[in-house]
Amino acid sequence: MAFVAPQARAWRTPRTAGLFTGAGVALVPWMLVLAKTVPQTAEVPNWATAWIGLDLMLAAGLTGTGLLLRRGDPRASAVAAATAALLAMDAWFDVTTSLGTGQQGMALLLAAGAELPLALACAAVALRRRG
Repeated sequence: MAFVAPQARAWRTPRTAGLFTGAGVALVPWMLVLAKTVPQTAEVPNWATAWIGLDLMLAAGLTGTGLLLRRGDPRASAVAAATAALLAMDAWFDVTTSLGTGQQGMALLLAAGAELPLALACAAVALRRRG
């Protein structure tokens, strides 16, 4: 049985658009506060758990995208879009947290050779299959 998408709600209302726009604009001063107050280094508890959790989400997104594509399920587009965002975020944090360390080369290699190409492939799936 094929998936049939329910009628989409009209999310382009002025109130909803204003909410998202306002939230994005409100982040600008918050980023300035963070730039001045967040320490350059930090000891982070549960660091491994955070990265393993992100990798679990990536594995689920990539696997889910593949399985949904295989079935021709239109939900592949949404899963691929979310996975693309997670992959780009993973590359960003890998590279920025490795700067000046012995892991910087590996982080750049993984970003350029795996994470960003996979993010672009996921974005292409999301854009091609949207409807």
